[in-house]
Amino acid sequence: MTLTIENLRIAAAGAVLVRDVSLTLEPYRTVTILGETGSGKTLVAEAAMGTVAPELAVSGRIADGGEISDAADQGARRGAWGRRIAMLPQEPWVSLDPTMRSLAQVAEGHRFVRGLGPGPARRQARADLASLNLAAGDDRYPHQLSGGMAQRVAFASARAGGAPITLADEPTKGLDATMRDAVVALLRKAVEEGGSLLCITHDIAVAKALGGEIIVMLKGEIVERGDADTVLVAPSHPYTRRLVAAAPENWPTATATATASVPGDVVLEGTELAVSRNGRRLFSDLDLAVRAGEWIGVTGPSGCGKTTLGNVLLGLMPPASGRVRRRAGVASTRFQKLYQDPVATFSRHVSLRTALAETTARHRVSFDDVMTLLERLRVPVALLDRRPDQVSGGELQRVSLARVLVAKPIFLFADEPTSRLDPITQQETMDVMREVTRERGCGTLLVTHDRTMAERITERRITLGSDLA
Repeated sequence: MTLTIENLRIAAAGAVLVRDVSLTLEPYRTVTILGETGSGKTLVAEAAMGTVAPELAVSGRIADGGEISDAADQGARRGAWGRRIAMLPQEPWVSLDPTMRSLAQVAEGHRFVRGLGPGPARRQARADLASLNLAAGDDRYPHQLSGGMAQRVAFASARAGGAPITLADEPTKGLDATMRDAVVALLRKAVEEGGSLLCITHDIAVAKALGGEIIVMLKGEIVERGDADTVLVAPSHPYTRRLVAAAPENWPTATATATASVPGDVVLEGTELAVSRNGRRLFSDLDLAVRAGEWIGVTGPSGCGKTTLGNVLLGLMPPASGRVRRRAGVASTRFQKLYQDPVATFSRHVSLRTALAETTARHRVSFDDVMTLLERLRVPVALLDRRPDQVSGGELQRVSLARVLVAKPIFLFADEPTSRLDPITQQETMDVMREVTRERGCGTLLVTHDRTMAERITERRITLGSDLA
C-alpha cells in the first residue's frame, strides 16, 4: 500500500509552517524526516493521518491505498486509522488511555481492528509486550510506567492493528541504546515484510539504521533529500552538514566544576538511599552529594529508577530507606524538577504566555527574566500566544526549561531535558543550561539515556541498575 503526499501546505495566522512538501511512501520502503525543532516534521505526519489542529489552514492532496482526498478534509482519512495507516505519536502518555492497563491497550487493537477473539488478542498482546522487554509491565497503568516503558507500550499499541503504513514520530525518544535498537529492528522487520514507514527522528543513528530515503526540513521546507547513505555520509546542504556534525560525540568535554555562588557547598545530599517501585527494589545503598554549580549525570536502562531517584531527592516520594538532606534555610521552590514529558506539565486550556506569567508571579520575578531566557533558548516570541498543543514538542521543552530556570533553583533535577530536540538545538540548549546553572551556582542532576552526552557535559556520573522489566 502506497502513501502519497502532494504539495502539502500548512499555515497558521498567515505564517506558513509547511510549504510544498511532497513525498511517496511505497511498500518495503522507509522515509525518514530530519530537521530542527519546529521545522514542520510532525505536521507532515499529522496531515497524512488527518489530525492537524483545526485552527491551521491545510492544502494539498493525500492518497493512501488508492483513496485520494484533499489534505484539508481530515475526516476523509479517519476510516483508515489502524487499518491502513497507524501513527505512533511523540507523546506516549497523551496517546495512552490512563484508565487502561498496558495489556488491555495493546489487546484492543488486535481484537477490534485485526478481529481476533478476546483470548487470542490478549495472548498476542502479551507476546508483543514481551518482545519489548515489558512482560512485567503488562498489568500497569500508564502513570505506573517510566517514560521509556510508556513509549514502548504506545509503540506496541500503535502496531497492534496491523496497518501496513506506519507513521512514527520520535519512536525511540527516551529509550536506552539497547531498547532503541530493539524498536528499530521491529520497524525494519515490518518494512521487510511489505509495510512502509514514515519516521520522524532527531537521532542520526536511528536514521542510519533505518536506511531508505532521508528528507531534511528547515523552516517548513525540504532542503535536501536522497538515499540515507548519501545524505548522512556526504550531505550537500550546509544545514544538513551542521545537523550531522552536532551529534554529542562531537561535543567538547566538560571542564571542571565552573564558578558557583558558594563554591563547593553541598546543596543536596542523599545517604544510603534505597528505592522501590511496584514492590520491586530498584537500587539500594546509594550515597550522593550535589554541590553548587556541579553537573552529575544519571544513566541506566529504561525503568531502572532514574526518575524515581529525582522524585525522592525532591521530596515528592519517600525512599524505601535512607535519608535526604537539603540545604537549610532555602525555600522548597528552589529545588526544581524539569519533567521528561513537558506536555503533561502545562494546562492545555491556556496560552504559554499565561502559564509563564503565572510562574513569574508565583516566584515574584519580572516577566522580562523569562523573556531573556526564551531569547537565549531561541524560542520565538510568537509561540507564547499559542496553547501547548499548538507548538512542537521541542519548542514546548525549551519553554518548560525557561519556566524552571526563572525560579532560580539551587538544585535542578533535569529528566531527559533535550529528548525532543534535534542535534543542533540540543547542543545549543545544553550550552544555555550549563551557562545559567553554573552562573547561579545551581547543582544539576542530569538524566539521559545518551551515555556519550553524559560523558561530554557532566563532571561525574552515576549508573543505575538493570531494567525493571
